[in-house]
Amino acid sequence: MKSDSAEVVVIGGGIIGMSIAYYVAKLGMEVVVVEQGEVAGGTSSKCDGNILAIDKDPGFDSQMSLKSQELVAELARELDEEFEYRAPGSILVCESEEEMIAAERWVARQKEAGLPFRMLDRQDLRDEWPYMADDLPGGLECATDSTVNPVLLTYSLAAAARRLGARIRTHTPVTGILLDERRRIRGVDTPNGEIKTNVVINAAGIWAKKVGQFVGIDIPIEPRKGHILVASRTTSIGKRKVMEFGYLISKFGGTRKVDSRFAEYGVALVFEPTASQNFLIGSSRQFVGFDTRVDQRVIRLIAERSIRFFPVIEHIPMLRAYAGLRPWTPDHLPIVSRIDEVPGLYTAAGHEGDGISLAAVTGKLISEMLSDSPTCIPTEPLRYDRFRDGRDPQEVLL
Repeated sequence: MKSDSAEVVVIGGGIIGMSIAYYVAKLGMEVVVVEQGEVAGGTSSKCDGNILAIDKDPGFDSQMSLKSQELVAELARELDEEFEYRAPGSILVCESEEEMIAAERWVARQKEAGLPFRMLDRQDLRDEWPYMADDLPGGLECATDSTVNPVLLTYSLAAAARRLGARIRTHTPVTGILLDERRRIRGVDTPNGEIKTNVVINAAGIWAKKVGQFVGIDIPIEPRKGHILVASRTTSIGKRKVMEFGYLISKFGGTRKVDSRFAEYGVALVFEPTASQNFLIGSSRQFVGFDTRVDQRVIRLIAERSIRFFPVIEHIPMLRAYAGLRPWTPDHLPIVSRIDEVPGLYTAAGHEGDGISLAAVTGKLISEMLSDSPTCIPTEPLRYDRFRDGRDPQEVLL
């Protein structure tokens, strides 16, 4: 078998891996990306395209998202290939007065953190959303939220990285990580031969745990399944992202006052219009291992929930449905960190449903770590060892 070499090997050809490849290649470093399937063939092709701050925990989480939004706006100017970038803002809608009270607290916390949030009343909804159910009391808005086509953004980052000298090897699974006698990185093994390197970035998403196991590291990432329906092209029923306030509760593991059928599968409305003049609807959250089969029970519940908020959807044909796996961590923050136990090994995974939102800031952050530059956001809350130490990642900023 032949051997190769590079300054940096990135494991994973999804949007996180390609963002890392782009920003690291911009530094002039020699990068090889190894992907077991096709570029964007995993989670990055089984999701919607949100670059959101509205659904992030106020504080570090939302500030990280805001930085990523700024970087994606820069990418829209820098990259040659179109990836359907738009920045219309997004809204969360409430189903009850109780949710409105909780939303007011959420908005107050976000505004204290410096984010452009505001409350919406019933008339605000009616003025913008004539097809929305008219019994909804209001909601909230984040003006900076944007959207992209996640597959096209991944392709665009890959193309730009290649122009900067990065090499991308598809259908090349990593079968092992090579260490020297001091447990420092010295390369990766693949079926096509060894790639010598002193730096490995584990951007393998739902497979990041398996990559860690190659060197005896337990990375607390598990796959969490989500479903999405794709509607046919139709008259526009809305021009920007809409989620129900209960989506936040599902995301962070709280208890919702909703039919137990929806709670069982974490079903909450997510409505996203696309540049193709159709829309996506979701969402669901399930721990079912690596099973990506579409569950018709969940699809029916998502459809039912969407009709509750947009009754007109009952009359719009659906083209298809798909399910993807999101890399979940126990504290809902990704791991973007060097692994001190294995010098030269980094992990950039665990973004769950925020991989598209946080891809740009993750790539930028890894490039800054590799170049020992000041980082664009604090790194402490994202460290791998926060799980070993049992710390609350938000506490380090207090």
